[in-house]
Amino acid sequence: MSFSSDLREELIELKMWDNNSSLKQDEQLSRLLIREAFIKKGFINNPNKDYHLEILFKSKEKAEQLQEIIQNFGINIKFTTKNSDYMLYLKDGEEISSFLALMGANKSVIKFEEIRVMKETRNNINRLVNCETANLNKIIDASIKQVNAIKKLKKEKKFENLPENLKELANLRIQNPEASYQELGAMLKEPIGKSGVSHRLEKIVKIAEE
Repeated sequence: MSFSSDLREELIELKMWDNNSSLKQDEQLSRLLIREAFIKKGFINNPNKDYHLEILFKSKEKAEQLQEIIQNFGINIKFTTKNSDYMLYLKDGEEISSFLALMGANKSVIKFEEIRVMKETRNNINRLVNCETANLNKIIDASIKQVNAIKKLKKEKKFENLPENLKELANLRIQNPEASYQELGAMLKEPIGKSGVSHRLEKIVKIAEE
């Protein structure tokens, strides 16, 4: 069964009216109206994909009335048209979760939140991987440029004219093209930080381009 079908089934099984509830009668009535509207013409997308929840109406007036009721609970449900129907919809994961809780669909809330947490964790990991890949590509590109500059200086017999501190770093870069600035800095006779390595390598590239 789909997430939407499971949700509808859970809502149907809920008590239509609970005399023992701590909620006020008008609040119980509001929640009941929302549940009934969703059971009749509601749909929620598989949360593993895009977040989307909607309720369709033939009457614009009824759609706007329910929108006001839902918004009174602090959920910013939107109004639009869909074909010949009027539609209330949500596309924010947190608001959909709040809407499910409002209807009393506790099992669906737990399932939805589990999927949402996993999805957001996966997205965060992907963002970090993409960021690391981009940084790695920058390091590789910079290293290639630096190695080519050093080779050019050697070919044009300009290498020996470099100051000793630049020659030492240039030789280390040729020997360790994959090394980070921090690693290169630690290899020097007199170790320096990343910014110092960056500055010296930029100087080498600039001399090669002159």
